[in-house]
Amino acid sequence: MEKSNFIDYIRIFAKSGHGGAGSKHFMRTKFNAKAGPDGGDGGRGGHIILKGNTQIWTLLHLRYFKNVIAENGEGGSRNNSTGRFGKDTIIEVPLGTIARDEETGEQEIEILEDGQEVIWLKGGRGGLGNANFATPTNQVPEYAQPGEPGVEGWKVLELKVLADVGLVGFPNAGKSTLLSVISAAKPKIADYAFTTLTPQLGMVAYRDGKSFCMADLPGIIEGAAEGKGLGHRFLRHIERNPVLLFLIPADSPDQAAEFDVLQGELEKYNPEMLQKHFIIGISKSDMLDEELRAAVEKDLPGGIPHVFFSSVTGEGLTTLKDLLWDALNKPVG
Repeated sequence: MEKSNFIDYIRIFAKSGHGGAGSKHFMRTKFNAKAGPDGGDGGRGGHIILKGNTQIWTLLHLRYFKNVIAENGEGGSRNNSTGRFGKDTIIEVPLGTIARDEETGEQEIEILEDGQEVIWLKGGRGGLGNANFATPTNQVPEYAQPGEPGVEGWKVLELKVLADVGLVGFPNAGKSTLLSVISAAKPKIADYAFTTLTPQLGMVAYRDGKSFCMADLPGIIEGAAEGKGLGHRFLRHIERNPVLLFLIPADSPDQAAEFDVLQGELEKYNPEMLQKHFIIGISKSDMLDEELRAAVEKDLPGGIPHVFFSSVTGEGLTTLKDLLWDALNKPVG
């Protein structure tokens, strides 16, 4: 099995800090043991904050960081001194990370920008000291507020790869080979199913110094939308890609039927997938003569751009880049 440091799903227990208690204290002078309340407020408990970082590509650094606990706030003290706030805990995550509550499944946060900071779990508020409760009729209040508890629970961090182009196809369609040829990425390549078990990203150089990001994703099998094979682990990643390149090998027994299966799995998982830009790439085209190429082209669905290419000979790769670039610069709809 492929060994990889790409971790895209983490379950953690998170707990924000408890607010510090307010102080119940009275000023003392030489001649008056109870010169008035001067108990300070408690400090706020520490927040748990998610922060986007473009230098991180995986959730690997959180793999053994199962308990995320922020610091409690300090209690108030005399002379109306407010307690120190609990130290916030900042978790840096790659762009495309989604935070969910495990019990409800509700999405709580989505991190999409470098440096973006969002408070995930708020620390508890500090309690008010007794100085806040003095009134003309109650000049010596004997009580102060306790601090509010923090928020805790089992949470899930899930990474959806942010890439411009996602490669979609059955295992052995030639996705990894294509990525290795047109980018600097070096994915594992072999002649058996599911060589790619985790997403691989590569920057594809285009004209005039322009570039775009392409993701080699684990292959689809029929029934992926129901969780078969790599199932949802694959499908959730392509939700981020505005352009999908369907790779269908030239030696497939029926290219049109293969495209229908691939498109059907996307639709069953999320019908909104069909709003993306589609391009069909017939890989391994060096195996086809003109007659066979014409027969394949005749059966391909109309209205979807297609290109014949070979990662081995380099045929059609420039045309493929042009199609992808044009699609990336068209509005979705």
